[in-house]
Amino acid sequence: MKIEVFRNVESVAHEAAKLIAEEARMAVAARGKFVMAVSGGKTPWIMLRDLAQEDVPWKGVHVVQVDERVAPEGDPDRNLTHLRESLLEHAPLRPEQIYEMPVDARNLEAGCMRYALTLEEIAGSPPALDLVHLGLGPDGHTASLVPGDPVLDVTNADVALTGIYQGRRRMTLTYPVINRSRRVLWLATGGEKAGMLARLQAGDVSIPAGRVSRDRAVILADRAAAGQAGKESKTEVA
Repeated sequence: MKIEVFRNVESVAHEAAKLIAEEARMAVAARGKFVMAVSGGKTPWIMLRDLAQEDVPWKGVHVVQVDERVAPEGDPDRNLTHLRESLLEHAPLRPEQIYEMPVDARNLEAGCMRYALTLEEIAGSPPALDLVHLGLGPDGHTASLVPGDPVLDVTNADVALTGIYQGRRRMTLTYPVINRSRRVLWLATGGEKAGMLARLQAGDVSIPAGRVSRDRAVILADRAAAGQAGKESKTEVA
């Protein structure tokens, strides 16, 4: 696991966009498509708008969700709302290239299974995503894999439901599909992430984020978040 440190949120987002564009070009050249999973958050929306300015083979790009709140269509709490605003309004991406989690399904368990099948259709069986973007919560959660939730122990499904967390149930990718991905891209910004980022880098499996595979992972952090991260593998970029 490598960590690169940048001076501010905007620099982190810009470098993340450049990394994703490079991964997309390589994936399309090798396999004809690039399947990436995106988490929510303010920094990722900046990242996606920056990505629209990069050299990306957009026709081969497929965007899936890492997680989503169980909320109505268009709700500001929905990651999908911001995902569409960030990409469809700025990049030459068609709406059908974004695959929304069916959190408005009457049967949410069936919705999870349906989304898992969607992943298989676009990323193989079992699905191997080209890139999974993850965030890091101050409590050590990532995706919607939150401390104490039974979803942490799901090993037989790629998509699952959580209990109520911060007022909402969530649909989330699980460890099996995240850990099969070809690249994990972590974004960590803000001083409130510093303690958990240090634990993530140290491989602390007592926090949910620490159970994500480290082999193909890179962390892009700002200086505030990286304050307590281990110096042995830190590269600071001005």
